[in-house]
Amino acid sequence: MKPFDIVVVGGGGAGLYAAMEAMKTNPSLNIAVLSKVYPNRSHTSAAQGGANAALANKAKDDTVEMHVFDTIKGSDYLADQDAAEVLCSEAPKIIRELDNIGTPWSRMDDNTIAQRPFGGAGRPRCCYCADKTGHTILQTLYEQCLRKGVFFFNEYFVLSLSVDDSRMKGLIAMNMRTGKIEAFRARTVIFATGGYAKMYWNRSSNAAGNSGDGQAIAYRAGIPLKDMEFVQFHPTGLRKSGLLVTEGARGEGGYLINIKGERFMNRYAPEKMELGPRDLVSRSIETEILEGRGFDSPAGQYINLDLTHLGADLIKSRLPQIREMSMYFEGVDPIEEPIPIRPTAHYSMGGIDTDIYGRTPMDGVYAAGEAACVSVHGANRLGGNSLLEILVFGRIAGHTAAEEAGRFDPGEISRQELEASEHELREFMKPSGHYERYGALREELGQTLAVNVGIFREAPKIEKGIADVRELKERFRHVRVFDTSDVFNTNLIQVLELQNMLDLAETVALGAYAREESRGSHTRTDFPKRDDENWHKHTLCTWENGKAVLGEKPVTMGKYELQERTY
Repeated sequence: MKPFDIVVVGGGGAGLYAAMEAMKTNPSLNIAVLSKVYPNRSHTSAAQGGANAALANKAKDDTVEMHVFDTIKGSDYLADQDAAEVLCSEAPKIIRELDNIGTPWSRMDDNTIAQRPFGGAGRPRCCYCADKTGHTILQTLYEQCLRKGVFFFNEYFVLSLSVDDSRMKGLIAMNMRTGKIEAFRARTVIFATGGYAKMYWNRSSNAAGNSGDGQAIAYRAGIPLKDMEFVQFHPTGLRKSGLLVTEGARGEGGYLINIKGERFMNRYAPEKMELGPRDLVSRSIETEILEGRGFDSPAGQYINLDLTHLGADLIKSRLPQIREMSMYFEGVDPIEEPIPIRPTAHYSMGGIDTDIYGRTPMDGVYAAGEAACVSVHGANRLGGNSLLEILVFGRIAGHTAAEEAGRFDPGEISRQELEASEHELREFMKPSGHYERYGALREELGQTLAVNVGIFREAPKIEKGIADVRELKERFRHVRVFDTSDVFNTNLIQVLELQNMLDLAETVALGAYAREESRGSHTRTDFPKRDDENWHKHTLCTWENGKAVLGEKPVTMGKYELQERTY
């Protein structure tokens, strides 16, 4: 196959913006997107709330500098300040560019782009398309990529980077429709595969495919992962499924209510109330439940999200998808009664270590979006900064790769490499007297992470989590796939995703054990205070000879000094 100048792995918002910008930067480039689902089914489509930008349409005094400060404060001062500056200064341009290419933003009465308040923000700056923002942005970007001539290889599962003596040559992937192993020679590769929070199983808002594939592939190729211990639990997941109820529901004025009928957030964030940062609100909900002020049900304990006072017209016009989800999954019409919710694993602050241009430590390899850790979110992401991040840094990574692709010559991917990959897959299908099944291991992984490396953490629990994950990795060696077909072997895909999640789960637990402080989404009950003297730094995890090795990296500071974080 002719080598590609750029291969983007992942067809969500970050990947599509990267491909679109790369083609815009140099229209002569040969650019491909590999995605394990059709792009318009990527997880970006599930992003409901919106994207932050200091447009000052709603709050006339809003500024980029205020957005930067909110982002750094929200990160519990672990965000790299140069990255936060880039994110927030590029935000207004990105929103207007999307407007120009057809994104149907919701509008205010004066026809400017509508903005609403989100948690942790000092001003209402979240731009939205009702409660379907990610879906509409995704459609817009996909149309643009098709129009510009980007090649799409849909329903391909990437297995590995091909690397020879630290030189990246391309990718090895499986065509899911045929089972064939194929080589993709590339001058540059951009990982934009999304996050890894689905490892928490049914305590997660993520799509089934959010298994951290890009992070795991890069990790096993020797590229370090950064800040993997920081997994954000969104405060409002549906009680039974963990599916997300957008922060926009609270931005529109929704209340969190305990079994006593109290708006309990006045105990935890008396100024911001329900619009405190996500880590704080999630801890508050979990505390209410643990202290006996939650509601009981066969599906587990929960808190109520009350929208009834907002009225039918507002809910139908601004939160139509939330109403539909609540009625379908919980049998509750939020116009008439509260929605039962509890925190759900939602977002991965950690990821592939990159600089502000999307470069990783390996030449020719870039990353963007939730797959990457720039770090712009630090220890906690603000609502509305995720869609923004995939757009801003997707565009930057695409531009950087397009500018630098000419520096790299794609090497040859040997037939032996392809045969080795095929052999590894066939090993899963070999008959065995002693075998493990995917389903049992998958459920056990989610359970141990939720219990031992969840919202509240302490040394004995994390140690148990590490031991459990390592035992599961050992048992995984005996996993067998009983479907031996080549065509859409979904059992094999699930096993490969589990392999990726097991490798990443170990890095999450090791980082959580090492970080002896509480910061952002990482709460150690045995180390309840933030420890700037010893832990104001990033953790790195590198794959060396098949083992996870921890390291560290300084935080990039700027004009914002460390402060106590209160709301």
